[in-house]
Amino acid sequence: MKVIRRKTLAAASALTLGIGLAVTGGLAPAASAAGPETTYLVLAPQGAKTDRAAARVAAADGTVVARYDQIGVLVARSANPRFTTAVAGAGVDSVAATAGLGTALEEGETVEVPAADAVRTTADPTAEPLFAQQWDMPMMRVPQAHAVNAGSPDVVVGVLDSGISSTHPDLASQIAKDKSASCVGGVADTTEAAWNPTTSDHGTHVAGTIAAAVNGVGVTGVAPGVKVAAVKVVNDDGYIFPEAAVCGFIWAAEHGMQVTNNSYYIDPWEFNCRNDARQRPVWQAVQRAIRYSASKGVLNVASAGNSNVDLQHKTVDEGSPNNGTPETREINSACLDLPAEAPGVVTVSAVGPTGEKSYYSSYGQGVVEVTAPGGDTRFRTQGARSTTTDAILSTTFNTATRTNGWGYKQGTSMSSPHVAGVAALAVSAHPGMNPGQLAAFLQNTAVAKPCPAGVYNPVPLFSAADPHLYDATCSGGARNGFYGAGMVDAYNVVR
Repeated sequence: MKVIRRKTLAAASALTLGIGLAVTGGLAPAASAAGPETTYLVLAPQGAKTDRAAARVAAADGTVVARYDQIGVLVARSANPRFTTAVAGAGVDSVAATAGLGTALEEGETVEVPAADAVRTTADPTAEPLFAQQWDMPMMRVPQAHAVNAGSPDVVVGVLDSGISSTHPDLASQIAKDKSASCVGGVADTTEAAWNPTTSDHGTHVAGTIAAAVNGVGVTGVAPGVKVAAVKVVNDDGYIFPEAAVCGFIWAAEHGMQVTNNSYYIDPWEFNCRNDARQRPVWQAVQRAIRYSASKGVLNVASAGNSNVDLQHKTVDEGSPNNGTPETREINSACLDLPAEAPGVVTVSAVGPTGEKSYYSSYGQGVVEVTAPGGDTRFRTQGARSTTTDAILSTTFNTATRTNGWGYKQGTSMSSPHVAGVAALAVSAHPGMNPGQLAAFLQNTAVAKPCPAGVYNPVPLFSAADPHLYDATCSGGARNGFYGAGMVDAYNVVR
């Protein structure tokens, strides 16, 4: 039996979570003793207003901190240890506690690269000082695309991540500040300091891949003519709470974004199961937010994950909840990695410089739509590391010294923004496509990649005692589990 494990590329600590349950029944009396304040998602019945749910929150000694009537979801806080029971009743469909979730970033190491001397400003991305180290861009035919269309400033890509450095020389001109906000805590804060990075430059790296300017300073983005909006969903401890993700999707929908990039997964359960009362409210709230954003013209792109998991054949999860003592549970197709496996989301796997699946990339036939460069820097049995140039070079921000730079990261977190950038080019060249049409267009213009024969095993890696740690088997034909419809092609979407 295959055991599903989460193998992220950066470690993080976990916090304590009060697990929420879907509830029904009458209003229970509030407990006399207050506990720690906890954040909850409170869902009204599908299609219903939230007025009655808000009243029940107040009656259960809770406070509504954000109200998303578009999807019938409230973000509430309460110190009542019996809040999940007390809030139940008419007007409330389900409720889940969300505070203290684990890390969700798919992040690799960062290596600073000194800035090269500035060269003449040019529309040719190959003239950027660091372009020679961007092996990812020629793989997707970005230079050829830029000769036709480098993107429209009317197109905005929402970067749901850890914030974007508004002072970075490759990004300062690229950020739609009027559309940027922090959604940490589930409530939008539009102050510039709020949506700038504080403890992680993950979002700055992602933003550079999408839209770093062609300005003779550093690197090029896939779509340097478009704008990016910082939609901060990662708190200072590196955690992504469901209420922040819900806020992010709604914010993007209400502020005219055509594409969002989502390089994370929502904790504490790696897989949110629709048939598990503890996870169903989170699953429902996220689904509602994603569907609403699509109805407003937003295509959501997400990373497949770094666990080398076959998402089509999930059987056992022994790593969740990842905020305390995990429990071993059998899982199936009713259990989804969110937002990657949500309907309507374009799910992206990763490849390295050779074009082969990155050793860490999750996969799955019928789950992965397309693939893109994500890096494949391997840590070998002997402890020696292959060159960092096998990873993705983009913009960085040192949160300790508050300085900007350029550096390498790898992960499906890096492959997803490549696809978001190509989607932005497609919308720029062919305005008017709805999200479904745009998703189909990305797949139809991708360059098909066949499955490797037999068991794919990019060894030697990590441990001589477990040489099959990263075994993977690809299934399918022209559209398959490793690469979906194939490698996205920037030139194909603009010509």
